[in-house]
Amino acid sequence: MIKLEFPKGFLWGSATSAHQVEGGNFNDWTEWERKNAERLAKESKNKFTSPDFIRFPEMSKTENYISGKACDHYNRFREDFDIAKQLGHNAHRFSIEWSRIEPEEGKFDEKEIEHYRKVISALREREIEPFVTLWHWTVPTWFRDKGGWLCKDAPKYFERYVKKITTSCSNVDFWITLNEPDDIYAFDAYFAHRFPPQHKSALETWKVLKNLVKAHKNAYKIIHKNNPQAKVGFANNTICFESKGSIAKIIKIFANRFWNFWFLKRTLMFNDFIGCNYYYRNILKGFKYNQNENKAVTDTDTEIHAKGIYYVLRGLKKYNKPIYIMENGLADAKDEKREKFIKEHLFYVHKAIQEGVDVCGYFYWSLLDNFEWDKGFWPRFGLVEVDYGDMERKIRSSAFEYAKICKTNILEI
Repeated sequence: MIKLEFPKGFLWGSATSAHQVEGGNFNDWTEWERKNAERLAKESKNKFTSPDFIRFPEMSKTENYISGKACDHYNRFREDFDIAKQLGHNAHRFSIEWSRIEPEEGKFDEKEIEHYRKVISALREREIEPFVTLWHWTVPTWFRDKGGWLCKDAPKYFERYVKKITTSCSNVDFWITLNEPDDIYAFDAYFAHRFPPQHKSALETWKVLKNLVKAHKNAYKIIHKNNPQAKVGFANNTICFESKGSIAKIIKIFANRFWNFWFLKRTLMFNDFIGCNYYYRNILKGFKYNQNENKAVTDTDTEIHAKGIYYVLRGLKKYNKPIYIMENGLADAKDEKREKFIKEHLFYVHKAIQEGVDVCGYFYWSLLDNFEWDKGFWPRFGLVEVDYGDMERKIRSSAFEYAKICKTNILEI
């Protein structure tokens, strides 16, 4: 058995986002869900066509695609943080729901602000470091009605919200301004016709990207004005691109520039750390993409390729910023692959650290089973299983194995 020790002060934890776990939200996504749930249920029959894919009964049910109560984390956050503490987590990433804070334009809900103060205090009481995400894809309906991130004044609206919440919750040291702003949100919402508002426009995508860059920079300045000691960054979805053939090598260069580094390069001086989300690789062959081997896959038919996290971390080393792995996880309802998944990925994280990459923390996605956007509830990502009927929590075996690493700072393989 090999024992791999992580650096002193390394942060161990898990992550959630407001819309996926809180329940009872009202934003652009909740309206979109109700309009699209029936369609998503019907379309699920033609998705995930791999012969080895196991279909879940929930996939064909309309209610699967409506977030509703979600995990009721809004009311059960103390219970959930008790579990995180039990599992040895010393950090936790969560998001604040903008639509709760500013349900009407320019009108802030002090009761909801106090709620998030209690969430932060609950983490502090358990000696768990809060990593707070200001925007994890959902927006208030009034903001949506003004054009959302396409609106020329979108950065100003976001700036007002950021100023309010960061001055009201001043005891936070780590802020994530935006979650996966470019390659996931802007692309899927304004080009790929997948997420709300489901547009198909390269020009709109470009405008949204420019607004998001400006929003991040403004937020960075505001937070540092209020708290010069705060650490600010954003969470970027980072893909391990591999190429087969000369044409694919050229495409890989452009893929890396856009998917992995575009937003980071434009905001580099406005980041105290790099937030790295890693889930998969993408093998390019000729002009084709996603030509992966798929020897091992998750419940969502995503290839498991642990070594990819090593390559993306090596690619981020050149920016000379501390790196936090903000999301890394898999859908695994039977909990048959999660332990191996975590340990193999951490093996390569440790390898990157040994080679000089400044990785300071790891957040597994997710603490809880949750509402997985356009897939709904059937994918099970949680260290903790959630019964969506009575909301009972049940810690999975893999979570206890991860807990051993969190508590000792040592990976045994």
